[in-house]
Amino acid sequence: MANHKSAVKKYLRDEKKRLINKMNRSKMRNRIKALQKSVSGGNMEDAKTLFPKVISIIDKTVIKGTIHKKTGSRYKSRLSLLMRKSGVEI
Repeated sequence: MANHKSAVKKYLRDEKKRLINKMNRSKMRNRIKALQKSVSGGNMEDAKTLFPKVISIIDKTVIKGTIHKKTGSRYKSRLSLLMRKSGVEI
C-alpha cells in the first residue's frame, strides 16, 4: 500500500477510473457481441436497428478515453464490413 497521502489519493482515484473504464468497455463489447449474434442468427431487422446504436456506443467510448480513436475506427470498420457481407443495407 502507498505510504504518502498523495499516493493514497492517486491510488483511490485510479481505482475509481479503472472501474469506470471497465464498465464502459464491457458495455461496448456486450453490444458488439449482440450485433454479431443477431447477424449470425439471420435476424437482419434486429441487426439493422442495432447497428447505429453500437456505432454510437463505440464513439462514446472513444470520447471518454476508454479506448483509442484508431481502435474505435477498427471496430466500426469491421462491424460495417460484417453488415455489408451479410447483405444488410446500412
